[in-house]
Amino acid sequence: MTALTADRNTPSRAGALHEPPVKGAALIHGGALVCLDAAGLGVPGATAPGLIALGRAERRADNSGGLDGDIRVRALSGCYRWANSAAADEITRAEIGDDCYIVDDQTVAKTDGTGTRSRAGKIVDVDDLGVWVITGIGI
Repeated sequence: MTALTADRNTPSRAGALHEPPVKGAALIHGGALVCLDAAGLGVPGATAPGLIALGRAERRADNSGGLDGDIRVRALSGCYRWANSAAADEITRAEIGDDCYIVDDQTVAKTDGTGTRSRAGKIVDVDDLGVWVITGIGI
């Protein structure tokens, strides 16, 4: 490509909206924490290294009977309240500002589980119902 010599209508999309293809045999529930796996496919949050947290599933994406990429999931990055882990991995107000880590498609923890968990995002608040986390990319 060469530099512009005239005006250009540059396409855009909201940076916080993602619609990746879903991994084969995966079911992502509406409201779930959505991630990208190493192949760039949408998967539900889980205890696994190497996942990239995208945000919250805006609706159910059921590819349980399909192959990689047969459908797409709509995920929106933002600040969401996820369930808090328990015991030694429970997040407290002392961790506000720290990173937290994915346990499953609705739960976050204080530690990376000795390298077994991927980053969920940045903790912004903790209340009796869970942990508020800035989750995703493009925000």
